[in-house]
Amino acid sequence: MSIALHGGPDACGAAPHDFSTNGNAVGPCPAVRDALREVDAAHYPDPHYTALRERLAAFHGVASDRIVVAASTSEFIHRISAAVMLQGGRKVWLPAHSYGDYERAAQAWGLQVAREPQPHADAALRWCCEPSSPLGQPQAGLPQQAAMEEGACVLDLAYAPLRLEGRPSLESAQLDRVWQMWTPNKAMGLTGVRAAYAIAPAGANAGLLRRIESLAPSWPVGAHGVALLETWTGDAAQRWLAGSLETLKDWKARQQALCTSLGWQCLPGNANFFCARPERPYPALAAALRAQGIKLRDCASFGLPGHVRLGVLPPASQQALKEGWTRAAACAEH
Repeated sequence: MSIALHGGPDACGAAPHDFSTNGNAVGPCPAVRDALREVDAAHYPDPHYTALRERLAAFHGVASDRIVVAASTSEFIHRISAAVMLQGGRKVWLPAHSYGDYERAAQAWGLQVAREPQPHADAALRWCCEPSSPLGQPQAGLPQQAAMEEGACVLDLAYAPLRLEGRPSLESAQLDRVWQMWTPNKAMGLTGVRAAYAIAPAGANAGLLRRIESLAPSWPVGAHGVALLETWTGDAAQRWLAGSLETLKDWKARQQALCTSLGWQCLPGNANFFCARPERPYPALAAALRAQGIKLRDCASFGLPGHVRLGVLPPASQQALKEGWTRAAACAEH
């Protein structure tokens, strides 16, 4: 079983300058923050999430029976993996570099894992992500994946609302052929509120959809998660998100220039994060940086040894990274 590796808080708490996660650093979104303050946490939400599912469906222009509410995308990853196995699936296909929970869920349910460039034609479940993780790039071969008749293709859209440039690889009709997995807490800058949803393909395998629904626990999303998902579909949150993307574009250009000035090689990407290869290995300096309140995401677990992933943070955090890295590197030489 692979070990779960994540960015974000650790045993020391949250780092003041945490580049290891990809939430919207302009956040939290004021509209969602205000909605959370008004939440009635004294009562259960509707166990069927009727109004929520209708609102999400209207936002995406789909039928409400295609909406599957999930505790988080990680929870849905495990749930659909279990459903595929129980439906007789035996093989899962993954991109060359991907979020670790895809593989962990497959292993937990005894599914064989094939990774790009291995063939995927006989896979019962195929994982895609765009913008991809950890690179933030278009998903190679995504239109071909969406067009396949056999197996279920899941498109992780965690970073789609945080796309800073480029265009999606799939048009609306192509999106209707895949499972879409959405997690707005990143875009809203509130990753501590766990709530997500999936959109089933038009004409989805009815047996698989029923199995996925039957595997859900009661009330997978609490009242605060409902408030986040409802508010994210509103005009106020969407206007704020659009404005935040302009700020993130500016911060990203500054951050990439800073990394280049340190002698790092930055890789291209379309989202609010990017990967880079530092001039010296990050693991050797990680402890010294963490002591200064700075944390990066080592990409070895993504199959990119020697690289780090950096979420885009404000200029003050970027300056802290520059000073902290220079100090840590100098100490390492003595």
